[in-house]
Amino acid sequence: MDKQTQPEARPEQPRPVKLDHHDSVRSHVHQQISTEVERLERRIETLRLTKAPHAAIMISTYERMIDRKKGFLRNWNMQGGANY
Repeated sequence: MDKQTQPEARPEQPRPVKLDHHDSVRSHVHQQISTEVERLERRIETLRLTKAPHAAIMISTYERMIDRKKGFLRNWNMQGGANY
């Protein structure tokens, strides 16, 4: 029986990858967050038209979520395109 020689597996050294420097990742994150903001804005508009007992609390919560998402986009210089 012949033993096939295989190269010895070297332990991989972890490479630091800065995902925020890759345009495709930045674009995907920007698109995802922008979509989430648009959905939240639509929910707020729907809540404003209803007479739900806790609508004001939900609207306030959604507005804080929107502010945080827009703040994230600003902090990572991803605000291009929309008004964020």
